[in-house]
Amino acid sequence: MATLIDTLAGTAPRHPEKRNRPDSPLLRKPAWIRVKAPTSAGYAETRAIVRAKKLHTVCEEAACPNIGECWAKKHATMMIMGDTCTRACAFCNVKTGLPGPLDPDEPAHVAEAVAQMGLSHVVVTSVDRDDLEDGGAAHFAAVVRAIREKAPATTVEILTPDFLRKRGAAEVVIDSKPDVFNHNLETVPRLYLPIRPGARYYASLRLLEKVKERDPEIFTKSGIMVGLGETREEVMQVMDDMRAAGVDFITIGQYLQPTRKHAPVERFVTPEEFKSYEAIARAKGFLMVSASPLTRSSHHAGEDFARLKEARASAASP
Repeated sequence: MATLIDTLAGTAPRHPEKRNRPDSPLLRKPAWIRVKAPTSAGYAETRAIVRAKKLHTVCEEAACPNIGECWAKKHATMMIMGDTCTRACAFCNVKTGLPGPLDPDEPAHVAEAVAQMGLSHVVVTSVDRDDLEDGGAAHFAAVVRAIREKAPATTVEILTPDFLRKRGAAEVVIDSKPDVFNHNLETVPRLYLPIRPGARYYASLRLLEKVKERDPEIFTKSGIMVGLGETREEVMQVMDDMRAAGVDFITIGQYLQPTRKHAPVERFVTPEEFKSYEAIARAKGFLMVSASPLTRSSHHAGEDFARLKEARASAASP
C-alpha cells in the first residue's frame, strides 16, 4: 500500500507529526472489506461539481471506501473550513498542520453545490479548528443557514468536532437547528490517549447530551470504529453511555489503516460480530443502528434519516 504521509516531492508532508513513527504492519483485507475503484458517470459528475465549487469532501480527504457508491448517487459529505486539521488523531487520514483563514464565501458555495446536486439530504462536516476562538462554530452555523436559504427542501446533517474548551460554541451550532447533530466518539475510553489524544471522551458525551437538553427535536448521532483493540464489553459500555446521553442513532464500522504510520488494525471484525452488535444496540433502545464492516458516519445518511423519522414516529405512537 502506498504511503500518503508525504505528497509530491518538494511539497509539505501530509502528516508531519507521523513521519518519525515506526511503520506498522498492514493486515491483508478480508473479502468482505474490499470495494471496487469508482468509475461511474455519476461519480465523475459529482467530482466535477465539487471541483467547480472548490469544495473539500471528507469522502476524499479521509479516503472513505464508500466514495464510489456514494458519489455515483450524488451523495457527498462536504468538509468545511479547509482541508487541514489542527489535531493529529492516530486513525485519521485528513491532512494536519496550521490551517489557513476561513473562506467567507464557503457557506454560499456549499449551498449552491447542494442545490445544483439536487440533494434531499446533505451531510456537512469539518476539520478541527482549535486555532479559532469559537472552533469554527459560527462558520458551521452560517453553512447550515445558507443551505436552508438556497435549498429549503434539503434536510441537513452535521458532523462536528467537539469544540473542546470553546465556551458557547456548541450552543451556536445547535441553535442553527440542523436536522441531525452527529459527533463521533470514535473509540472506547481506554484507547483515547493513543488513538484520539486531542479529545476527551466525557467532553464528547457531554456535547451530545447538551444537544438534547437545548433542542430535543434534533436527532443525535454518534459512531465508533472497531478493530483497534477494544473489547466487546467496552463497546457495550459505550452503547450504554450514548443512550444515557440521549443518542438516537449509533454507527459502528471497521477501522481501516490509511498508511503504515497510522494506528494499526488489530483485527478485522467479522460480519457476524457486526450483526451481534446491531442486535445489542437495538435492544438498548437506539432508534437507528448501522453496524457493518463498511459502515461510516455518512454512508446512506439520507435513507437512514428517513428511517430515523419513522422510528421516532412509531415510538411516539400509543
